[in-house]
Amino acid sequence: MSLANLLDEAGLTGRGGAAFATGIKVRAAHESGATLIVNACDGEVGAAKDGWVVAHHLPALIEGARLVTGGRPVRVAAKRGSRTLELLTRAGVDVLAIPNRYVSSEESALISLAQGGLARPLTKTVPFVRGQGRDGNDRPIPATVVLNAETVWRVAQIADRGPGWFRSQGTATEPGPRLVAIGGAVARPAVLEAAAGMPICALLDHVGVATDAEYVGVGGLGGILLPRDTAAELLWSSTDLARFGGSVGPGVVTVHDPSECIVDTVDHLLTYAAGESARQCGPCMFGLPAIATDWHALATGIEASTADSRLERRLAELPGRGACRFPDGIARFASSARTVLADHLTAHALGHCPTHPKERHVA
Repeated sequence: MSLANLLDEAGLTGRGGAAFATGIKVRAAHESGATLIVNACDGEVGAAKDGWVVAHHLPALIEGARLVTGGRPVRVAAKRGSRTLELLTRAGVDVLAIPNRYVSSEESALISLAQGGLARPLTKTVPFVRGQGRDGNDRPIPATVVLNAETVWRVAQIADRGPGWFRSQGTATEPGPRLVAIGGAVARPAVLEAAAGMPICALLDHVGVATDAEYVGVGGLGGILLPRDTAAELLWSSTDLARFGGSVGPGVVTVHDPSECIVDTVDHLLTYAAGESARQCGPCMFGLPAIATDWHALATGIEASTADSRLERRLAELPGRGACRFPDGIARFASSARTVLADHLTAHALGHCPTHPKERHVA
């Protein structure tokens, strides 16, 4: 059985967040003679599992890459100055060092950088893996496939242990083991071997959550915000999380610090997102800063009603309009936070913060 068919039978999907069928990518890579870039950038806020795979399973990662390409060139992308890049370099791996920017680890941004361009997302006329993609100057991009580090490691595991082993874990729609990085207000931040369908409360119990923590983020900056009690009642599966607009995504769970105002935390995250724009298209250049400005007005209680109306409109208009999915993720996160923190935002509009009730919250 071919590797692509083996992966189809196993049901392996990308572990970087997009959940695209890996067998389809591998088949297209073999047919087009594509080179491979392994994404080990941990590009999402709170992500840590790519570095964990490199630190603990590098030989298996390299074997998985060899299976995907059939011996063709492989590069592993990691952030400049990171421990992951250091480990890869020491091991003699061909590395692609990327800027420490959010959008720089996006699939087409890695391809652009590998071809001598900037680490910014490219316009996708057709899938790059088929060798017909084009950059912003309408120049052809050689056939390239990008796979997340965990995904490539799972390829090696499936080749060694078989599809049956893989499907014995997880759910029917999200089979197989998958890593999850849990951090924030926890006693033991960790990258855990988990599987879709596990109770989120079991994951949280494993790392020791602060007793007074009230909010949990699932999926990083492109994910959703949940009250802790709500999160604890859910399964870690896209089916369960979809009820709140989320998914297992890139495998990131963050417990927010209970000593910090959650509205201010979201404010800081959205301001960060606005600054990470590739500045190539309107949704990033103008939409993200506008959302950050509206949220800041809500956080400081400045013309809150007007700011909330603007924010609601912008969040509805932003998804699906960017060259990459960055604006979509930010809109999802901000929409989730706006819903979950409605009462908290109302208090801020009145000049008070529930987290710090003795302090008057002003701009």
